Parts: sequence; structure tokens; C-alpha cells
Amino acid sequence: MNATVEQVLITKIKALSPQQVAEVVDFVEFLAAKSAKRAAFDRLLAIAPALEAAGVEPMSEAEIAAEVKASRAERRARLVASGPAAKDAGADRS
Repeated sequence: MNATVEQVLITKIKALSPQQVAEVVDFVEFLAAKSAKRAAFDRLLAIAPALEAAGVEPMSEAEIAAEVKASRAERRARLVASGPAAKDAGADRS
């Protein structure tokens, strides 16, 4: 982002109410999460040919669901262990 765009955004944000600033923060966090999910998906697609060449069997839908469930449980456990503020910061917006 260039300095001019950054300054325009800062000026506009300073004119917003606290509630509107909170909405902007929420939207920026949503965009960052969306970008991270897309990057993870792209990394997954990038290794697919290597997995196929190695003869790795594809996972079933049930296996994928179990992996997702386990990953979410681990994330929740980490959030609970790190306290309530971290829980809000790591809210899943999918």
C-alpha cells in the first residue's frame, strides 16, 4: 500500500464513530482470515500432485470431517488455555 492511500484511509477512519471503527477492524480481520484460508487452500492444492504420485490414498469425507473436528477441538483448547481475550481474537468467522 502506498503512503497516499494509507493516509487517505487513516483520515477517513479518524472521522468514524467508535462503533464504525470497530466494524472496520472486524472487516479487516475478516479479510485477513479469508486471505489466510485461501493461502492454505492453495498450499493444499500445490501438494496434491505429489501426493498422487506417491500413491497416497485420498481421504474419505468421514476422515476429513474427523480431522476438521479434531483441529477445531485443539484450537478451542488452546484458546481456553490462553484466556477470554484470546478467545474473542480467534473467533472463527467462516
